This record gives sequence, structure tokens and C-alpha cells, in this order.
Amino acid sequence: MTDENEQIEESEYSYDTDHTVGDDNVNFAGLDVHNPVFFISAAIVLGFVALSLAMPNEVRAGVTAMKDATLVNLDWFFALIPTVVALFCAGLAISSLGSIRLGGPDAEPEFGFFSWIAMLFAAGIGIGFMFYGAAEPLAFYSDWGGTPLNAAAGTEEAKRLAFGATLFHWCLTPWSIYAVVGLSLGYFAHSRGLPMTIRSVFYPLIGDRIWGWPGHIIDILAVISTIFGLATTIGIGATQAATGVGFLVGFDAGLGAQVVLILVMTGIAGISVWRGVDGGVKLLSNINMIIAGLLLLFVIFFGPTVSILTGIFENIGTYFVEAPSLMTWVGREDTEWFHAWTIFYWAWWISWSPFVGMFIARISRGRSVRTYVISVLLVPSFISVVWFTGFGSAAIDVYNGENTALSGGIGEVSLVLFQLLSEMPFFAVTASASLILLLVFIVTSADSGALVVDSITAGGKTTSPALQRLFWVFVLGVLASVLLYGGGKSTLKSLQSGIIATATPFAIILLLACVSLLVGLLDEKRQAKKAAELAAEEG
Repeated sequence: MTDENEQIEESEYSYDTDHTVGDDNVNFAGLDVHNPVFFISAAIVLGFVALSLAMPNEVRAGVTAMKDATLVNLDWFFALIPTVVALFCAGLAISSLGSIRLGGPDAEPEFGFFSWIAMLFAAGIGIGFMFYGAAEPLAFYSDWGGTPLNAAAGTEEAKRLAFGATLFHWCLTPWSIYAVVGLSLGYFAHSRGLPMTIRSVFYPLIGDRIWGWPGHIIDILAVISTIFGLATTIGIGATQAATGVGFLVGFDAGLGAQVVLILVMTGIAGISVWRGVDGGVKLLSNINMIIAGLLLLFVIFFGPTVSILTGIFENIGTYFVEAPSLMTWVGREDTEWFHAWTIFYWAWWISWSPFVGMFIARISRGRSVRTYVISVLLVPSFISVVWFTGFGSAAIDVYNGENTALSGGIGEVSLVLFQLLSEMPFFAVTASASLILLLVFIVTSADSGALVVDSITAGGKTTSPALQRLFWVFVLGVLASVLLYGGGKSTLKSLQSGIIATATPFAIILLLACVSLLVGLLDEKRQAKKAAELAAEEG
């Protein structure tokens, strides 16, 4: 069942396996799906949707209980993972393994360096930047939901820690997680000739058993984690877009408006999938990057410019100084804040990692491990520093002003961006630009997310029927709507609960992926050394 254009790329280090992309797939009703990964994944997600609609209170209570149990018993585990992964990435970059090239020693990069960097830039911008860019530093400074390390709200120390904690959540840590998943997928696909699915990462540990139930379970967990991570992101984006529209035109954008917005935007994503207009979606995505860059420059220029520019370097310093205190789970006096923010973020990044990792893996053939790790960690991290410093400094400045839209503190976190922009010139233009950004991000997240999930549930195929991607777009839209519906007035807490409850299994997979990748890289290094010795003897 393998099409010509689905043949696995071979390199001199490819594993000796007879398995090809789509070997376990079945064809029915115009679909070409992996059996049993597609069916079990779809059944779990749709079953959750059905239960949530039939028994919303019970499901909400169950998910909340799972989240609470995870926070009480496994907060140390979630706190430890990013540190281990970041140290692992640093070790790869500085070791001799850093010279290994994805695709083999003679592999050439598919994209020029600056084009590749631009795509990493695009991967670093999304709904989260729009939702939390202004809100998170202000929330930590003003004690909306607690302050990091129990700093006294409204003080210079609170401001310093607000930016340190925000960058801790958005810079090297998430990108270390994405880098490991992307590097693992890229290495075993480009260099070892395996399908680009999560199960392939574990070939060094379990061999051909990746084609059996151990591999099926790994891919199913990856699908569930990714689906919930994407649905949460879409839900957050829809909440902000709906409340933004309400703020602009003067009406209360409630749950109904948010759900309608999700269904409309995922419907547009579905149309693009069905009609095969991926080029149009990519064009929209590129335009979005330009609009985001212009919006950032606008805020820097019309906001507290000097404070923002000096803050970029000050905040980087604070980030590194305070990181040890922020990452530990022992003896904290701000446990509630730590659970509500840091653990949620770590779970969110873990659940997003198959999605972002697969994108990075696809574009990174021909890069050395060292170039890959350094670029993937530093480029998006620097973008995060500038973005959050710019929007966060402007928001805090407006908050400290008299009779401003934010002087009374945060009411709805989804409104902070629009309240900030309302205190600057050209509000109608910047607010409209922000809404366009949010709406396009929802469409591209649904479209690209459906592609990744479909690839995993199609046994690694990337040219499966459009109907399959349309199905996953539909699932993402419905699940995001159900999570919002189930959350009621506590929408954000509902989304956070879903993420934390479902990310734990994939967190274990992430740690094992580090081990498996290390084994694979060391094996290639040994093979290369042995080949060089044989060549020297023959020469």
C-alpha cells in the first residue's frame, strides 16, 4: 500500500527493516488509515466528546480530579522533565555527536539557511503569543493569579520576576522539548530510513516491535496528546478573538460566540483541506508573520520604547539568574502559582511537541545536530524575549497609569491585549490586525495540526486522501468547542485541566525518546568510526 512518492528515504545508516510506509494501512470508504492507530485514536477522542456532551458535569469533575492528582503527585516529574531535556540538548550540541548530519554525511539542506531560520521564526509565533504576550507579565506583576516566588505585587522586584518567569515559560524550555522531538523524528526518518511517526524514534530500544502493539500505543498516545494540545490552543485563540470582537463593537461575547467562532474558522480550515488550497494557507501564514512583526514594532514605538529596549537585555539576565529558583519544586511558598502556570505550560509544551517537532523535522534534513539544536533553541527564544518584553512592558506601563483601560487590573485575561492597544493610537487598525492574526492562527493551527495527526494515523503517509485531514479538522473543532462548553465560566481552567490530565503519558515517551536518540546517534558514530578504520586499512 505504499505509493511511489511515499518511499522512505534511504541513507548509508538506514536500519535493515522490510517495513515501508503504510504497510499496516487499510482502505475503506475512500480512506487510507493505519490499523489500529486511527480507529483507537478516533474512538478515544470522539468518546470523550460524546461523554462531555452527555454528562458535562461528571466529565469536568473527572478531568479536574485527574489534573489535581497529577499536580499533587507528579509536579516533581513535570518540573524535572524540561531541565533534563534542556541539559540533554546542550550535551548534544557541545559533544562530538553534534557533527552528525540529518540524512547522512552527504545530505544537503533542503532549504537555504536564512529560509530555514525564517521557518523557525514562523514556528515560534502563534496564538499563545497573542493571548499571553501582554497578559502574562502583567498578571505576574499585579498578582492576578499569584506572583512568582511570592514577590510583593506592584514592586520593582515583582516586575523583574514577572519577566524572568515569563521568559522561563516561553524561551529555552519549550524549545528544548520541541527540539528533542523534532530531532528524534528527523534523525530516524532522514538518517535511519524509518517513517516519520513517533514510534520510529524507539527502534534502537525495542527494534521491530515498533511495528506491533508497543508502537501502536506510542503513536496513539502521541495523537491524543497532540489533539488535546491543539484543541486547547484553538480554544484559547477563539476566546480571545470573540472577546476582542465584543470589546470592539460593544457586546458580551459569551460561550456561544466562542463556539460559533471555532466552528466557522475550523470550517474554513476544512474547506482549504478539501479544496487543496494549502498554498493559500501558507501564504496567509506568511502574511501573518509580517503583520505580527509590524504589530510588535508598533507597540515598541508607541509604548515605553526605552524601557522595552533596555528591558530586553535586563530580562535575559533575570531569566538566567532566576531559572534555578523557578524550576525547582522543593520548598516552594508559591505552590499554587507554580501549579497553575509552570506545570500547565510544561504540560502544554509536551502535548504540542509532536506537532511542532514534526514540522521542524520535515524542514531540517541536511542540518548537523549542532546547528539544529543551537538554531532551534536560540532563534525562537530570542523572538519570545523581544515579544514578551515589548507587550509586557507596555501593559505594565498602562496598568501603572491613571484612568486607563488596565489601571483597574486584569478583568478578563483574554481582553488584556485589546485594552492595551486601546490606549495607543490607531486602535481600530491595530485591533483589527490582532483579530486577523488570531483568526488566521486558528485556521493554520487546525490545518497544520490535522496534517500532523493524519500523518501519524496514516502510518507516516503524507499524501493520504483529503477526507482524512478533513476528519481531523472536524475533530479538532468539535473537541475545542466541547472543552469550552465543559468549562462553563471557568474556560481557561477547563482547558488547563484537559492539558495536564492528558500530557502525562507522552511526558514519559519524551524522556525515553532522549535515551533512544542517544543510542541511535552513538551507534552511527561507532559505525562511522569502524568504516573509517576499514577504509584506512584498505588504503
